[in-house]
Amino acid sequence: MTRYRLQYGLLSGLFIFMMSNVSYASASPPVTWDAAKLHAAPATYPAPAELQSPGVTAVFYAGPPYRGNPTRVFAYYGVPQGGGKPVPGMVLVHGGAGTAFPDWVRMWNERGYAAIAMDNVGALPNQQLNEYPGPGGWDASFQHTDDPVPDQWPYHAVANIILAHSLLRSLPGVDADRIGVTGISWGGYLTCIAAAADIRFKFAVPVYGCGFLGEHSAWSSPLELLEGKGRQWLSLWDPEHYLPFVAMPMLWVSGTNDFAYPLESLRASYRLPSTPGTLCVRVRMPHGHGGIAEHAEEIHAFADHLVKRGPPLVTITGQGRRGRMAWVAFDAPRPIAKAEINFTRDAGVWQRWWETADAAIDDDPGRVTAVLPEGVKAYYFNIVDAHGLAVSSEHVVIE
Repeated sequence: MTRYRLQYGLLSGLFIFMMSNVSYASASPPVTWDAAKLHAAPATYPAPAELQSPGVTAVFYAGPPYRGNPTRVFAYYGVPQGGGKPVPGMVLVHGGAGTAFPDWVRMWNERGYAAIAMDNVGALPNQQLNEYPGPGGWDASFQHTDDPVPDQWPYHAVANIILAHSLLRSLPGVDADRIGVTGISWGGYLTCIAAAADIRFKFAVPVYGCGFLGEHSAWSSPLELLEGKGRQWLSLWDPEHYLPFVAMPMLWVSGTNDFAYPLESLRASYRLPSTPGTLCVRVRMPHGHGGIAEHAEEIHAFADHLVKRGPPLVTITGQGRRGRMAWVAFDAPRPIAKAEINFTRDAGVWQRWWETADAAIDDDPGRVTAVLPEGVKAYYFNIVDAHGLAVSSEHVVIE
């Protein structure tokens, strides 16, 4: 029986991140960040009028030095009125084709959260180059593993996230002890590392992004072609080296057919943190900004539970299979509206065709069952509550 326990818990990590250094000991991640420097609110600089956006503030803040030169990071932030009480917050990390998105900030503001979204590739939302840029984005980082670690893009990107968190915490009306982080695609990848590098976050939500990029991801072939440089990049920057040090609640949101981060890499990643996580996998969820990636109600419910005392999502407490009969056990704070089994008859790469069928629900003692269709190669369950919020079981591969 495969057993996968998912639960919430506001646990604080004990790992303290010191000066940046490279270490290959299993007792620590390969790179660490200087908390003493990055946990202080960075200096800020005004942004020009053409970069302003209604309802939010455009700003530059000081980033880490790059090749001995100062850098500045562009960001939007907003703080809603809290009725005299400090509000929780979110740090928003864009993906490979993204930037600082003001609409993303406004969406969280409308939900009662302060929020900040920064550009992590040295650019501006008008597609011009930042006057004080750091290293280029992920696409260039594979080639620069010979550079000093503090001059490499993943180091800068994670440092920029930590600094954005420090800036948000410093703003009037923000509750510094109730801030989470979420990122999309490469932003999800960075969220996995930032969750280990900045233990001040209360929770983390990677969307699509995960670790094990050298195994069947969209980048496994390019990294393999780079040979030694590719192996060096993976040894420094794959989230698999950082996720074991994450000690905060995590929600993993992805799709069955994601071209960049396949299900096997996702499963290997969410098994690594020291605290159990929650999983939400949708059949053929499209990859990209906007839409469900930013607006998934599960993300908002997860955040509300952890920093606003809202009800939790469904908790998967166990799962198993006997012959063709598969089952999942669960705890639910609200009635369950439906359950489904998602399955594929295909083998091979993980961009497979998935089908969905209804599963039977037994609310007492909280159990979902389904008979596996003939020829199934892999399957998992989705349990959907009365508010339409879905939680997934771990997918199972049938040899």
